[in-house]
Amino acid sequence: MAVTQIHYEEVLAECSDHRGALALLKQFRPYLELIPSMRRPDESVITIPLPLIRLRSAVSSTAADAQTGVLPGEVIRLPADLAVLMCDPEWKIKTGVEIFIFIHRPQEDFSALLNRWRQTQIWLNQGYEWLMPKRQQHLLSEGAEDFHPLFVLFDETPERVRRGLRGAGLPLIIQKIYTLGDEGTLIDLTSSELPG
Repeated sequence: MAVTQIHYEEVLAECSDHRGALALLKQFRPYLELIPSMRRPDESVITIPLPLIRLRSAVSSTAADAQTGVLPGEVIRLPADLAVLMCDPEWKIKTGVEIFIFIHRPQEDFSALLNRWRQTQIWLNQGYEWLMPKRQQHLLSEGAEDFHPLFVLFDETPERVRRGLRGAGLPLIIQKIYTLGDEGTLIDLTSSELPG
């Protein structure tokens, strides 16, 4: 069975909330340890699904991987699926750590998945500020110097994608997708036994 759109959408929807993002980070301990306060996770983790940034300087069309360049002040959508920003709950300021989640998409092969991270690296090296969610707009939204990727794969992800990410030294986790069945039992959506 191949990765389907429901795999992607379920993980993106679940991780759009700080609780889902924390559950994901618990599967990769080095990133979990970057969270400023586990006692106040709702104030320590900011999640931004399909993240947007405002660039401070112009970017050539070659670096932008586009037909035309990007002008200073333009807003772009990063190729990451989710940005997880850390925030000091005492001082109410964003820290310098950012984690970028890349969820394996249907029909996406290794080179396309890796290219999304590489393109994100190019954008992040240009100087940027975040377009923050409404409830965090008061926070300083300057970009960080310390950013990390995390790749979310599924049992159905081709082995070559896993091999490629491991070979590139990039962190990955394998995610299972569950839903509630008619009788209130959990059904593993990543198994070949799909409901209905």
